[in-house]
Amino acid sequence: MMTTAKRNRRKSDADEANGAFSKLLPLLKEARPALGASLTVAGVVVALWGVVLVLDRPIATVEVGGQFQRVAPVQIEEAVATFRGAGFLSVNLDSLQSALETIPWIDRARVERRWPNGVRVMITEHVPAARWGDDGLMNTRGELFLRGARHLPPELPQLIGPDGKEDEVAQLYLKTYPRLLTVGMRLSKVELDPRGAWQLTLANGVIVRLGRQDVEARLERFIRVASPMVAARTGEVGYVDLRYSNGFSVGWNAPATRVAHDARDAHDDKDATPDA
Repeated sequence: MMTTAKRNRRKSDADEANGAFSKLLPLLKEARPALGASLTVAGVVVALWGVVLVLDRPIATVEVGGQFQRVAPVQIEEAVATFRGAGFLSVNLDSLQSALETIPWIDRARVERRWPNGVRVMITEHVPAARWGDDGLMNTRGELFLRGARHLPPELPQLIGPDGKEDEVAQLYLKTYPRLLTVGMRLSKVELDPRGAWQLTLANGVIVRLGRQDVEARLERFIRVASPMVAARTGEVGYVDLRYSNGFSVGWNAPATRVAHDARDAHDDKDATPDA
């Protein structure tokens, strides 16, 4: 038979449980909207993830467009091959673009997705504008994009200089070429020697020595003062040396004599010594 003490203890435990539940019930009612929203968001996420899994099918086709002649299709295929296992949505287009632009003749590559499981690649080739040294090619921006070229277009101007000076030589060429065109002369070669001295060669074979100092001023002196004489006596002039403070000297092809010319007063100065 249950004692009075046991009955009282059970009644006390039941009252405590009922009290705890009565306190928890309002909290559950307050949390119900938040729990409902969380379950809704979770459902949306799961649905979207399912859609991604369905759409992110492996890349199966690669479409290549653009005007290019130097780039071989097999080079593009090799660059794209490692990305074929990637998904349509998850493929890294920036990495694919970078891989394509490592191909020597490719200047720019644009990559975009093509529904439902392909990518489209648009290729732009470098346009060669000058030769660098014996076997290099530079583009229209003066960037050296290819070394060890087997076939160099002979009509392109040649730029020569120490390693690491490609940009400096290219910039002088890009600035000088149009200025010489204004006086009817075409630039065929720009040289920078290891000592830092500049020399130009015109299409008619005349050499223009600019030296190391005041290169811009000396070039302007040639264009303004010496170029009319060179144009008037094409075939007679071998070189024009502008390494003087105020004048220049001329080397003649025939007869083989050297005549110094002062740009200020046009008098001969056979004792003049060129600056650096």
